[in-house]
Amino acid sequence: MREDATEPESKLLRAWQLAVLRFAVTLDDDDRMHALGVAAAVDRLSGAADDAFHFFRRTTAELCAAVSGRPDQDVVIGRFLAQIDNVRLKRAVEAAIARERTPHRTPPKLVASRAKPGNDLWRGLPSRRATGT
Repeated sequence: MREDATEPESKLLRAWQLAVLRFAVTLDDDDRMHALGVAAAVDRLSGAADDAFHFFRRTTAELCAAVSGRPDQDVVIGRFLAQIDNVRLKRAVEAAIARERTPHRTPPKLVASRAKPGNDLWRGLPSRRATGT
């Protein structure tokens, strides 16, 4: 019977992790609020009176601040990554966070090496005068 009770809890924890990932990818305020809402639902699982248990809300707020680029927050992100047991989810979070921390570079120009058409565009084709049209 205990296994049945932990399945909804583990699904809610996974939903929380995915909500944090979504915020890390989008950095959208709506996604931050969604992650905080899921965190509040996880906190309610504790059954503590007067909303005393707020670990997940506090952790989510710290994670969102760290992902948004607040300095010296690598410890918070490291703890979150250490608690993710799904390898694919962990890699996705790492990639989303690393993407935000690298400076934005402009992609290399692929078109710059092509020769620009000039006056010799029609070179090699017979002229209209030569064909009589």
